Amino acid sequence: MQRNAGGGPEFRGLLLDFGGVLTCSLFEQMEQGERRLGLPGGSLAWRGPLDPSTDVLWQAMQRGEISEREYWTTRARETGALLGEDWTVATLLRRMRPADPNDSIRSQAARTVTLAKRHGLRVGILSNELELFYGRSFLDQLRLLREVDCVVDATYTGILKPDPQSYELGLRALGTGASETLFVDDQPRNVAGAERAGLRTMLFDIRDPVACYRRIDAWLEARRASEQVE
Repeated sequence: MQRNAGGGPEFRGLLLDFGGVLTCSLFEQMEQGERRLGLPGGSLAWRGPLDPSTDVLWQAMQRGEISEREYWTTRARETGALLGEDWTVATLLRRMRPADPNDSIRSQAARTVTLAKRHGLRVGILSNELELFYGRSFLDQLRLLREVDCVVDATYTGILKPDPQSYELGLRALGTGASETLFVDDQPRNVAGAERAGLRTMLFDIRDPVACYRRIDAWLEARRASEQVE
């Protein structure tokens, strides 16, 4: 558990990363993705946080030697090359994801956003590459985006997490203070950046997303219980 994450009923805002937190990651859907591409099983050997010891490029990203954009740009090119094509990250996501974008959203995510809104919290998305990676058509079809209060996308701001200004933009759009906002991200360095900016934080572990959402829901329920006592 990260600093201040157990504060429970005091927080007023929920600021969420998109890829990996709200959506199932490509790492989790690797076998299905290979089948969609017509590739033999095991053709895509990179596993990121699911097996960091075997993913040298992922390790380099965690050390800050390359950006997340550079990581995925490389993986997209490698995957496209297996099919004799030149791919961008948007191509990688489009070809490996289910046809309906809503099928990529974690069921727990939709439930948690609804619960947070019901308890009067502001809910926002803070992403480094939302439209850049996923494309406008994908986003226009997502029902979940209609439920949140704000979306801050570095595709347009040009300010990437963990730059302190990225969190400032997220808080400003959300309309909450740092100490009363819970930030959730699956990248340790983004969580560390949020901590330095004064936010409450939680590192989302894609190896057990259900448990992570249970923790968030428990804090939301604690808030509700506290309001009833008051």
